[in-house]
Amino acid sequence: MPLDLLRIQAICFDIDGTLSDTDDVFVKKLVKLFSPFNRIISTRHIQKFARTLVMRTEGPGNWAYSLADRLGLDGKIVALGDWFYQLGIGRATQPFQMIKGVPEMLTSLHQNYPLSIISARGQRSSLRFLEQFELLPYFTSVVTGQTCQHTKPCPDPIEWAANQMRVPAQACLMVGDTVVDIQCGKKSGAQTVGVLCGFGEREELVRAGADCILEYTPQLVELLENR
Repeated sequence: MPLDLLRIQAICFDIDGTLSDTDDVFVKKLVKLFSPFNRIISTRHIQKFARTLVMRTEGPGNWAYSLADRLGLDGKIVALGDWFYQLGIGRATQPFQMIKGVPEMLTSLHQNYPLSIISARGQRSSLRFLEQFELLPYFTSVVTGQTCQHTKPCPDPIEWAANQMRVPAQACLMVGDTVVDIQCGKKSGAQTVGVLCGFGEREELVRAGADCILEYTPQLVELLENR
């Protein structure tokens, strides 16, 4: 079913693979890790293997996190992630990369819609990404893995953000790159857009029920201009 553009009153964004170029960061780290093998394996093949590994681990990773959420352990995992973040990535001056065109997209959309972040990241690293690129002023609310009792793929994050934006959850558009983003949107009654610039693949996003698929997140502006 195509998007009902007139129904959209607010937009929710995932961070990793949707606003942040996280998969490329992971690929670069793996390529660096495997660099001692350059004498026997070409850099091109190492890069291809690293990207495949990153993409293939997204599904099992989401499943494990969802299981932890059902067992009530997700809060401890997120807190542990924040601790690791402080020890490692938090020390970097510019730890994140942003997908090209995101600031211009947010500037345009912010004129017509309230916006929110829906992330399974910890609060510390979520805010660090937004602060690094001075994106916080665009968002009415920032929902992290520590905000609600249950995180994605449960509907709680979108329902919480919708309340902050003063719109029904069904009037929201959830934009993300993984199956759990789409499932979260569907369970809350929101419409969903899957993007291919992150960890997810077209076929799995379609199977999850995405109402629309875009190659890159900033294409959302052109899509909504048809409203």
